[in-house]
Amino acid sequence: MKPNGASRVYARMTNPSWTLRTARSGELLHVIGIDDDACTLYEEAGRGVELPPQHASFALAEQAQWRESLSAGRVVVAVTDDDVPIGFAALGFVDGEPHLQQVSVRRAWMGRGVGHALLRHAIAWGNGTLWLTTYADIPWNAPMYARHGFVQVDASRCGNELRQILTEERSALPSPEHRVAMVRRVS
Repeated sequence: MKPNGASRVYARMTNPSWTLRTARSGELLHVIGIDDDACTLYEEAGRGVELPPQHASFALAEQAQWRESLSAGRVVVAVTDDDVPIGFAALGFVDGEPHLQQVSVRRAWMGRGVGHALLRHAIAWGNGTLWLTTYADIPWNAPMYARHGFVQVDASRCGNELRQILTEERSALPSPEHRVAMVRRVS
């Protein structure tokens, strides 16, 4: 299955203060900064994601994955009217199927539809199938994805690559018992 091709610039969304476009090759630091900012929300939920030194390789591997997706044109950013990135979705493949690697929005821009627009873009890109991993118990994670048609999948029913991702996340991130895989399939 091949995901839908993405144009370079996307139509203006309902909020006239931002648009979606394909990320540029030099925007990896913006992507990392957006994710770092968004992750501070986890701290407030009692789930700080500051990785201990022994798990620093996890963050570096995640950033390398985003760099690869960026090079392949599979990172879309939400940008202000001044072209400043405020959110992103990184897309790739896992077990030969479309995979949402990450979606993050700067906290100052949360609650304005940016994350939902990025997720809708990812769903359309997946062309009927989209996998992801997330926390089952945090409202803006699995419950939000469920409202968009995603269902939780037991790790034993996931492909080898996705099981490996879950294993790595569960060994590096806090509350490993709450990390789950989800999929959205449209017949």
